[in-house]
Amino acid sequence: MREKIVQTAGKDQLGEFAPLFADINDNTLFGRVWNDESIDLKTKSTIVISVFMGRGLADSSLKYHLMTAKKNGITKEEIAGIITHAAFYAGWPMGWAVFNMAKEVWTDDEPALTEKDKFQQEIMFPIGEPNPYGQYFTGQSYLAPVSTEQVPIYNVTFEPGCRNNWHIHHAKSGGGQMLICVGGRGWYQEEGKEAVELTPGKVVHIPAEVKHWHGAAADSWMAHLAFEVEGEGTSNEWCEPVSDEEYGKLK
Repeated sequence: MREKIVQTAGKDQLGEFAPLFADINDNTLFGRVWNDESIDLKTKSTIVISVFMGRGLADSSLKYHLMTAKKNGITKEEIAGIITHAAFYAGWPMGWAVFNMAKEVWTDDEPALTEKDKFQQEIMFPIGEPNPYGQYFTGQSYLAPVSTEQVPIYNVTFEPGCRNNWHIHHAKSGGGQMLICVGGRGWYQEEGKEAVELTPGKVVHIPAEVKHWHGAAADSWMAHLAFEVEGEGTSNEWCEPVSDEEYGKLK
């Protein structure tokens, strides 16, 4: 679930003069419509900018929505494409007017977002730092503690093509691990079984003593939460890497 949008512009600017309008603006338009998750925020920003251009509106409200679009992850290249496309329908002078606004929002002195930055905008958990267990991974992964109390939870993020070695969670009793995919697309595979695709919301229960591996798809980042299951005499055994031949068969 993404962070809830909270708007107070109506109350701040029109609360006394037009309280009903202010309430609808803050609590219905932004409180309900913008927080509805049937479409993502980038798409909503694209729609709003296109509608503003189509109605010939290039005022401070559009500047606000351009700033919101950038916050919602629309890149300089994407906004240029959106404005160019919309200009054919809204009019060339409108395209020029909006480009002049957009140039002030997407300034050249700001570093371009890295692929890691872009993926961070897609998931609600931190990506963290390079994984200290990187020697057991093929490719680059990252580790971020989510909770270290009661039930330890870690977010593990894999760059495209990254996967961990085959490994086994040992335990005399109990033990094992649970994974919940929170972003991107990847794979989980137990020895002797077909690989299972990981997409957001997919839950994997890994019993103790089962040899397995997990990681990102070749063309996608992937992040999952990892929960260590309590047990007696628990330990982890790292085995051989997943070969390129094995991994290359997964589509």
